[in-house]
Formats: sequence, C-alpha cells, structure tokens
Amino acid sequence: MPFANSHDTGIYYERHGMKPGAAPAIVFVHGAGGNHLSWWQQLPHFLGRYTCVAYDQRGYGQSRDAEGGPGGAAFVDDLRAVMDDAGIERATLVAQSLGGWACLGFTRRWPERVERLVMCDTHGGLESPELRAAWSSTLALAAALPDGVHPACGERMYREQPELHFLYVAINELNARSRREMLEDIRNAGETPLAEAAHVETPVLFVEGMEDIVILPSMIELAAGAFPRARVHLVPESGHSVYFERAATFNAILDKFLVG
Repeated sequence: MPFANSHDTGIYYERHGMKPGAAPAIVFVHGAGGNHLSWWQQLPHFLGRYTCVAYDQRGYGQSRDAEGGPGGAAFVDDLRAVMDDAGIERATLVAQSLGGWACLGFTRRWPERVERLVMCDTHGGLESPELRAAWSSTLALAAALPDGVHPACGERMYREQPELHFLYVAINELNARSRREMLEDIRNAGETPLAEAAHVETPVLFVEGMEDIVILPSMIELAAGAFPRARVHLVPESGHSVYFERAATFNAILDKFLVG
C-alpha cells in the first residue's frame, strides 16, 4: 500500500493497470464525499488500456492531515507527490467535485504534465460575481432535500438506485473529515479568478449532471465558457455524481474524450 510523502504527510494511492510508460495514464481525484474507493466503476473499465492511479486526498480515506496541517492548501502539491511517486510524468486528470480544485490548480502550475483535464460536476474553484451568487441557490436546494438523501447523490439516485446510494454513503463515512473541515478545505484550496481560465490551453471536458444541485449546470456552462479549449457534456437524469450514478455513460464519455 504505497504512500507518497507531501508536506510530511503520507498520501495513500493505488496504481492499477499498465506499467508507467507502457500506456497513457489517468489520475482520478475524488470529491468531498469520497475517497479512492469512489472510482470502483471506472478502474476496471480503464486499467486494461491505461496506467490508472486513484488516491485519497489529504484528510480523506487513509490519508491523514496533521493537526493544524495545511488541508486544502496542499491539494495541488499532494497530487504532484502522488504522480511523482507513482512514476507518472504526464496524465489525463479526472476530477470529481472537490477534486477539481487540485486538478485545475495542478494544470495551471504544471501544464506540461497534463494531457487532458476532465471536470466532473465541478468548476474547480473558479470565482466570479455570477458564480458566487449561484452558491446561495445551491444551499437552498440542498437544505430542501428529504431526510436521508445525500446531496452528492440526489433524490433520483436515492429513489431509483437505493443500493448505490447506500454504497456512496458508506464510502463517505470512511472519511475522517467533518462538514466543517470540508468547508475549510475548500477555503484553504483557494479560488481562481474566472478570467485566469483563458490561459489554460489544455483540452478540458466538463461532465455535468443535469439534476446537479451542488454545482448547478448554469455554473458549469459559465465556467466552461472561460476556457479556450473546453466543451460541456450534460448527462440527463443524473445529479452531482455522474461517474457514480451513471457510470456506463460516464465511462463512454471519457473513452471518447481520451482518444479525441
């Protein structure tokens, strides 16, 4: 069970599939409701053709943050440490929700190491007056959910795929992070002015659930429009976790983007 050292903290990761250098690489970066186990529907699909890495972000799963540690401020450095330790020089980064902060930050800092960037239900911390105003809507939508429904799953998954909803919550409960700490991670990870996206030349794909109440489709459309080489794929009948709720659809979208 390898750990990459970053800021004197062990960041747990797993490498699956082809040996580094023998095939293109994909690094999967989970959101606040997950950890490396969240990608259980993606890894078996891609590992026969790619070098695949999934890891636990600092404070999640088996990666512990030190008392008073940097939290989200170290997410980008943690991603680099994992790639270095795993022997991955260049990869496609696949981010879900909170993972977008690490992946967008890494892409801005080391663009030569990113083949493509996939942003699933995330704007990666981009900031503008319009995006900031939309957050109030998401808070109200989440507060209106029936008891027992996880916001990252949504009512449809809860109703139509109760087993999947149960699994999502079980994976989430393996994390040591409280809601307060998760919000601190987001603040510490920082914001990126929307205008800065114009400098990202990496091809970017936004995959967004049309029923996402955590980061609204309108927010994703606004974010994507700021990148010179971005496209948006909206997935119907899906909430904030397209990769989890509609895995076959998500995998097919990613397959096409990887070879496009």
